Amino acid sequence: MRVILLTALMLLLFGSHALAAGQVVKEAEVRRVVSDYLRQKCDNLGLEIDIRTIAYSGDLSLPAGEVSYEMVAPDRWEGWGNANLALIVRVDGRVERNVPVKVEVEAFAEMVVAARPLEHGQIIGAADVAVQKRGLSRLQGRFVRSVEEVVGKRVRTAVRGNNPIRPDNLERVPLVKSGQLVTIIAESGTLRITAAGKARNAGAEGDTIMVRNLSSQKEFPARVIDGETVKVDF
Repeated sequence: MRVILLTALMLLLFGSHALAAGQVVKEAEVRRVVSDYLRQKCDNLGLEIDIRTIAYSGDLSLPAGEVSYEMVAPDRWEGWGNANLALIVRVDGRVERNVPVKVEVEAFAEMVVAARPLEHGQIIGAADVAVQKRGLSRLQGRFVRSVEEVVGKRVRTAVRGNNPIRPDNLERVPLVKSGQLVTIIAESGTLRITAAGKARNAGAEGDTIMVRNLSSQKEFPARVIDGETVKVDF
């Protein structure tokens, strides 16, 4: 009878974990571990996140020892949207718990959006775009962060007004057209040679295109410098 009374008293004062000489990790600690992981995942991306759901409840009863945690996420999960994660809990390096945790996270980033509808073939000016903070969970594909990345480029696929602009919506404006006469420059040290040539295909600044030397009729690649000049790189 004395043993039963002592056991009941220990349960009342200290809880059941005292009898097992173990420890309890509170629900708040589990949530902190998950939250820290979610924030760290987006830290290096320059994103602002809103953790909307961490579907977990209850304390964890564990053996005595040093507790460590590992979060496991789906391979292709970027850190926002809905995901089923796993919290691996170890005590003294041994796995004690594998806890499923469902999360919902929204991430926000500054991105370039169309201030008005952008038509195919249009050259984008500064007044055609704006920078706004948008959520990423419903965004399809990559996005553009700065106005400098879009101004002066040509619209390859139309963009609706107020929609984010993706890199694949744009293309650089060709400075050299196919069939255009160009000046070919070749430099090596102090030696500089120029020749007349014809572009075999179009190219923007920095693009490598094929050109034909009008004297030798040989074709070779050259880099577009401006609207009239290409350069052979050695």
